[in-house]
Amino acid sequence: MHVMMKVSEDDQETELRSLHAWLGQAPEVRGSATLSLVEQPAPSGAMGGWLDTLQVVTENGWSAASFVMAVVTWRQTRPRPPRVVVRHGGVEVALTEGTDAEIQQVIELLSRQTPDGGEDDAA
Repeated sequence: MHVMMKVSEDDQETELRSLHAWLGQAPEVRGSATLSLVEQPAPSGAMGGWLDTLQVVTENGWSAASFVMAVVTWRQTRPRPPRVVVRHGGVEVALTEGTDAEIQQVIELLSRQTPDGGEDDAA
């Protein structure tokens, strides 16, 4: 399964790097997912792009609930918890307040298959 994550924050690149490092150290994520930072290409004439997205590729046996709780815990460590948008199968869900309802929506999104019956998000 492919999951794309974006962080809405003034210092987006720093926050994405922090989330990437946090999830990479989380035992419940480390063993079942591959994490990579995705850079947005630079506009013509500019020097280099900027980090835009955290891509998560999961394997069989991953726990969506454990993954989401790792993200929620990371948000709680931030001075101003950023909005985290999770995209899978063409659907996006945002964690803005970290409420139980938001957490459940993200878990449900990551636990279901895409409309074509697969689990991959080609976005």
